[in-house]
Amino acid sequence: MINGKYIIAAGLILVFVGVIIYFFGDKLSWIGGLPGDIRIESENIKIYFPITTMLIISIVLNLIIWLFKKFLY
Repeated sequence: MINGKYIIAAGLILVFVGVIIYFFGDKLSWIGGLPGDIRIESENIKIYFPITTMLIISIVLNLIIWLFKKFLY
C-alpha cells in the first residue's frame, strides 16, 4: 500500500526538478549531447538514443537513493 509520505516526497522531488530546469535550463544544454548518445537523422526520420546521458542520470539517482537509505534508516 502506498504511504502518503512517498507521494509527498515524489511531489517535492518534481517541484525541485522543475525549479532547477526553470532557473538553470540554459546551463543544462549539455544533457543529451554527450559522447555515446546515438543520434540518427535522415530526411524524414529523427531517432535519438541518449544512452550515456541515461547512464549518468541512473548512477547519480542510485547514489542519492543509497545515501538517503544509509543516513535515514
